[in-house]
Amino acid sequence: MISRPSSWNYGEIKAGRVVRSIHSTRRLSNEEDWTWNPFDLLKQRNDSTDIGFRNHDLRTEVPREVYILGTGNIGKLIAHALSGIPNPPLITLLLHSESSLRRWRQEGHAIKLISNGFEEARTSYRVELTIPRRSSENYEKEEELFHSNMIHNLIVTTKAVSTVAALTSIKHRLSRESTICFLQNGMGIVDEVNEKLFRDVETRPNYMLGITSHGVYSEKFFTAVHAGFGTTSVGLLSRYPLLPKGQNHATRSNSSRYLLRTITRTPLLVAVAYSQTDLLQLQLEKLAINAIINPLSVIFGCRNGDLLFNFAISRVMRLLLFEISLIIRGLPELKGLPNVESRFSTKRLQTLVYAVARDTSENLSSMLQDARKGKETEIDYINGYIVKRGEEMGIKCAMNYMVQQMVKGKQHMLSMQIDDYIPVVKEQVLQQVHPEAKDTTVKSWQE
Repeated sequence: MISRPSSWNYGEIKAGRVVRSIHSTRRLSNEEDWTWNPFDLLKQRNDSTDIGFRNHDLRTEVPREVYILGTGNIGKLIAHALSGIPNPPLITLLLHSESSLRRWRQEGHAIKLISNGFEEARTSYRVELTIPRRSSENYEKEEELFHSNMIHNLIVTTKAVSTVAALTSIKHRLSRESTICFLQNGMGIVDEVNEKLFRDVETRPNYMLGITSHGVYSEKFFTAVHAGFGTTSVGLLSRYPLLPKGQNHATRSNSSRYLLRTITRTPLLVAVAYSQTDLLQLQLEKLAINAIINPLSVIFGCRNGDLLFNFAISRVMRLLLFEISLIIRGLPELKGLPNVESRFSTKRLQTLVYAVARDTSENLSSMLQDARKGKETEIDYINGYIVKRGEEMGIKCAMNYMVQQMVKGKQHMLSMQIDDYIPVVKEQVLQQVHPEAKDTTVKSWQE
């Protein structure tokens, strides 16, 4: 038998629950009051998934619903991974068009992930349209269904060029208590979002940034192949980045903590949380790699590995990396940090580029895939970011600017070929439109 002094004032722990507080001495049984089964905790946790608490975290009272904006390669991987963890959040896919909704129905209301030759389909998702279906007879009802509820946890995986447009449609559903995780290629996206959508620092949502090295490509609209296993790095951004030293930053919101915990406890993502400064350096390393492999693969129309063992291309790489290294090492955000000069030296960055190109030698870069589909690329947020920061520092990055314009030109050419913008016009039709061209022989430019 155990006796507690009367000065103790706390609840008894029995089966993982607080029974009641005591203020006086009480004799307890070792077998009954001090013993508990670990499975009781598991049962208590499962009890929290009843209807009244299924969408809320009991400790933080944050809605346990994660919205994913963007159903591309990474978006499908994130959605599939989050739905497979114990006690998963409710996942809602935000679709941007009726055609996407039709494809979702055609493919069985499921996201399929193929890994090591095995396909796994998961169907535990909700779907919303970010634009109301105005042609529907039940417009008012659907307007409320699709646009009234607030979004607390949002993961953005759209292309960088589409971020502002995609967020505009759900801007009214985001508040100061919301958290947006940008899991995209390129840099400068958050600055653009703040400039065009959330100007007020006091009312804008909380931000997280993430980068991933997982290799994913799509077979169908909602079917992805996990071709290369990698890691994910995430970190919270401060709401007030320019506070004086010694002054504490604002407290992180509950939604930020919940979303960060959810991502880092997902085994498939292999996610690790970093400080804002460490994450910035990881972003810059990936930016330097993407600024070489992505644009050159578009210009030469080749796989990543084809850029290796080519003396002429290696000289172009080194010229680009010289400018990139110069700009990164001069960034004010990195001023005073140790090992910046060696970490972002031209030689080390070149080693990183060669390593990634070798490891992904059979892959097509995401930028080349977009260009071949006639889609706008992320070049403005990769090499364009280097050019922009160079201009702020008074340095003209001629090589990166040239590559930026070459990729845009190549993408425009491919887009015109896909659209077949030169139609075959019959002579009779042309004469009706332009009578003066009666004697002109019309030929297709494609002949």
